[in-house]
Amino acid sequence: MKAIAITEPGGPEVLQQHEIATPTPGPGEILIKVEAAGVNRPDTIQRMGFYAPPPGSPDTPGLEVAGTVIALGANVSQWKIGDPVCALVGGGGYAEYCVAHESHALPVPHGFNMIEAAGLPETFFTVWTNVFERGALKGGESLLIHGGSSGIGTTAIQLATIFGARVFTTAGSAEKCAACLELGAEAAINYKTQDFVAEVKTLTEKRGVDVILDMVGGDYIPRNIEAAARDGRIVSIAFLNGSTAEVNFMPMMLKRLTLTGSTLRPRSIAEKAGIATALKERVWPLLDAGRVKPLIDATFPLAEAAKAHALMEKSTHIGKIILTL
Repeated sequence: MKAIAITEPGGPEVLQQHEIATPTPGPGEILIKVEAAGVNRPDTIQRMGFYAPPPGSPDTPGLEVAGTVIALGANVSQWKIGDPVCALVGGGGYAEYCVAHESHALPVPHGFNMIEAAGLPETFFTVWTNVFERGALKGGESLLIHGGSSGIGTTAIQLATIFGARVFTTAGSAEKCAACLELGAEAAINYKTQDFVAEVKTLTEKRGVDVILDMVGGDYIPRNIEAAARDGRIVSIAFLNGSTAEVNFMPMMLKRLTLTGSTLRPRSIAEKAGIATALKERVWPLLDAGRVKPLIDATFPLAEAAKAHALMEKSTHIGKIILTL
C-alpha cells in the first residue's frame, strides 16, 4: 500500500510517499480502508524527531482516520465489514489502510463526509478528556481557550458553548478572532495586540476564568495562574512556547487552583475506549443533529503530506487540515 514515511528527522520535505506492507488487524482490531486522515500538531513534532510512537505503533505518522472497515481481527464485536467509521489510532494514519482498535472507532455521524469525519477523533478525544473530564467544565462556568482557531480550539468553542459555558479565546489575527466569535465564543482576544490576562479580568469583573485550556506553555504558565478564578483548573495539552517557566506558586495556593494536563497518544486501550464511550453518549448525538461540526481549512492528497505540514507550521489555518486518498 501507499504510505507516508518520515525519511529522517527534519522539515516537511522529509515526508515521502512509498510502498509498505498492508497491515493485518490483530485481536480486537479492525482494518480500515482510509479515505481521509487528519493532520495534527503531534505529527509535525514526530516528523522532527521529538515524539516517538508508543511501543507497538507504526512509524507512519497519522493519529486519526476515516474510511470503511474491510477486515476484522479475532473477537471483534462492535463492527462489521463495510461499516463507515472514524477512528483514533496510535499511528499509521497517513496510508491507504490503517489498523485501529475496535473500541477507538466511532460511526461516521449522519450527514458527514469522510473528510469531515477524519477531523473528529484526535480533536474530540483531546477536548473531551481535557476540558470536560480533567477540567471538569460545567454549564455556567467560564473557559479560556488558547489557540482558539486551531482544530482543538474550534472544537472546544463549539462544545463548551453548547454545554452552557461562557467561552473566551486567544488567537493571533483579526481573521482568526472573527472565526472564533462566529463559532460561539463570547470574546476573542488578539494575543499580539492585547493582554489576555487584563482582558479576561475585565470580561469577568475581575473574577477570572474557571477553566483554561493551554497549548502554549512558556510564559503563559504564570499568566494563566493570574487569569484563573478561585478554584480554577488549568489544563495543559501542549507547549508551543516551551514546557518550563518560573512560577510563583503562592497565587495557586491562595486561589486553590488545580494545575493538570495530559497527553492522549500513550494512554491505554481501556482509557481511550472510555473516552470513546463518553463521546458516543454525550457528543455524537450533537454531531448527528448537525449542532457541532469540524471546521475544515484545507485538504491535500496523501502524496502532498509535506505541503499539509508546511501549512500547519505557518499557523495561518483555521480549523483542521486533512489528507485525502
